[in-house]
Amino acid sequence: MHVEISGMVQGVFFRDSCRSEARARGVSGWVRNTSAGTVEAQLEGDDGDVDALVAWCRTGPPRADVERVDVTDLDPTGGRGFEVR
Repeated sequence: MHVEISGMVQGVFFRDSCRSEARARGVSGWVRNTSAGTVEAQLEGDDGDVDALVAWCRTGPPRADVERVDVTDLDPTGGRGFEVR
């Protein structure tokens, strides 16, 4: 899945927190800031684990103020691990 999170999501440890949440759930992929001020992530794993991480993205870490989360389905790539880009 590709996820784009809008709101007050940069400078609030969103990416590092997302990496921790992904690793705890066994979700692979990456997360990064965009020049538009959003955070985007690519997530891959068991449907339930990915869905749980997307649900977490709707709130994010304590200092975040998430306004919108856009989700797009993608074909799996077979990636392993999770990184902050």
